[in-house]
Amino acid sequence: MDTSALAAILFVESDASLFSDVLAAHPGAGVMSAPTLLESHMVIESRLGPAGGALLSELIRHSAIEIVPTDERAITIAMTAWRRFGKGTHGAALNYGDCFSYALAKGRGIPLLYKGRDFAQTDVMSVL
Repeated sequence: MDTSALAAILFVESDASLFSDVLAAHPGAGVMSAPTLLESHMVIESRLGPAGGALLSELIRHSAIEIVPTDERAITIAMTAWRRFGKGTHGAALNYGDCFSYALAKGRGIPLLYKGRDFAQTDVMSVL
């Protein structure tokens, strides 16, 4: 799962219910790398303050989102993602956090829950 999906929910964007429904219906969609969790807190709290961080933590608990530690294999996949699809090298323009979302999905062979067009320009599968 990418930060963009959690942000859509917590910022109550027009498609928030879509992402909430996917989390409720597909428990496997709720898998996130530890670096992506940090990025999510940074994004949410920069807009909603510490209360937003508390909301994020509650959403993660309530949705039983699995937080996966990062290992050397994940870093290798993330580096490859950045080289292939990163900002300045590809239209997908993956950032640091995106590369870890990509790495987890590719490393586990699972689809990724995300919002936007960046990952659609890569070879990662989408939950949607």
